[in-house]
Amino acid sequence: MKKKIHREFVLVALTTILLTTVLVTAVFYDFFKREIMDELKTFARVLESTGVFNIDERAEEQYETFGKQYLRVSLIDRDGTVLYDNDVDVSDMDNHGSRPEVAEALENGSGQSIRRSDTLDQSSFYYAVLMEDGSVLRVAKEASSIWRMFKNALPIVALTATLIFLLCFLLSARATRQLMGPIDYLAAHLDEYETAPVYKEMIPFVSTIRKQHDDIMKNARMRQEFTANVSHELKTPLTSISGYAELIEHNMVAAKDIPRFAGEIHRSATRLLTMINDIIKLSELDVMETASMTFERVPLYQLAENCVDMLQINAEKHNVSLELQGIPCWISGNKEMVEETLYNLCDNAIRYNNEGGSVLVIVEPIGNKVRLCVKDTGIGIPKEHQDRIFERFYRVDKSRSKATGGTGLGLAIVKHIVAQHNAELFLESEAGKGTQITILFKNTEGDGSNGVYTSGAVL
Repeated sequence: MKKKIHREFVLVALTTILLTTVLVTAVFYDFFKREIMDELKTFARVLESTGVFNIDERAEEQYETFGKQYLRVSLIDRDGTVLYDNDVDVSDMDNHGSRPEVAEALENGSGQSIRRSDTLDQSSFYYAVLMEDGSVLRVAKEASSIWRMFKNALPIVALTATLIFLLCFLLSARATRQLMGPIDYLAAHLDEYETAPVYKEMIPFVSTIRKQHDDIMKNARMRQEFTANVSHELKTPLTSISGYAELIEHNMVAAKDIPRFAGEIHRSATRLLTMINDIIKLSELDVMETASMTFERVPLYQLAENCVDMLQINAEKHNVSLELQGIPCWISGNKEMVEETLYNLCDNAIRYNNEGGSVLVIVEPIGNKVRLCVKDTGIGIPKEHQDRIFERFYRVDKSRSKATGGTGLGLAIVKHIVAQHNAELFLESEAGKGTQITILFKNTEGDGSNGVYTSGAVL
């Protein structure tokens, strides 16, 4: 980046020097031409008005005067015959009637022209004026062409341009260091971005970079924690399966205990498979984008009814009543994900309930939204744990989860699905009294806030 900025500065400086040199030369040459032409006009008008030009009497004197001024004076008859020239023998000169300046003077009273000699690399300036007697007085002067002037001035121009270029080079290097200094400092001290000497215009950019940096670090920590938790959670049932299988393999178990050990192996394997399925589901939700999901008109009440029927046996097994209230409602969503959400909420409500408790599922419209509420009379969640209850593998009562076969991933999956549907998630719970989880879906797709709420507050 530094080299690129430095290179751009130097290139701009070099281009500016070259363009300035060419422009100054062109402007100077134009001024030079006008000065010469004005000089010729002045001499010609003076000679015309004073009548000092006399071919017969003062030719030699005039020649010396004009020679000192580096001027060439010619007197040309109306027919183009050269009557006098202070530089060339008139007998050797051809007819000048067709010369542009002479023809223009005969027609308009005065004329001028510039002719360039490529051989001598010079330009000849001519000004002609019509005399009272009908003849034409022409004054001429030779000067270097613009290219010759440029060549003559080239050494000085080159030296000046080199000095300016070196100065620009040094200044651009200094400016580049000053420009990149705060950025380099920030790159090396990103954690100190609030006190870093950055430009005011860069504050939004720096804030964005800092936020992305924090998000990356947070995600990295979450991945590390998730990996550690997965390893630990998978290790527990695998250790149980391996231990019981080893005892059976070496005939270290009485025949009457084999069914019990086999049952433990089956339960551990079932818990392991459930956990693996939940991990796969979470991984799919992590990489899935809302734009790529298929949304359709989902009959939420009907799905809730199916879920209640499916879990009825499990509820009876735990001596928990499971009921559904509400009316048919439809939402825009992904049917499989909504089913997953219903199952996880109801399963958790049964799993962490008290014997003889109840679970109530409510589906009802509220304004332009549809409310899904799962309320239980279970063990509840202490207030200090409510902010983390939707984290992966987070469990309030680990012994209860182990006994009931919970993986600690159900509510994490629910949170992801709610976010994918741009819905709102609320949690109300009190230890020893029960838990109520509410989701507000939109009737149709649209923008809206999404998040996790506890007692009406965003987590």
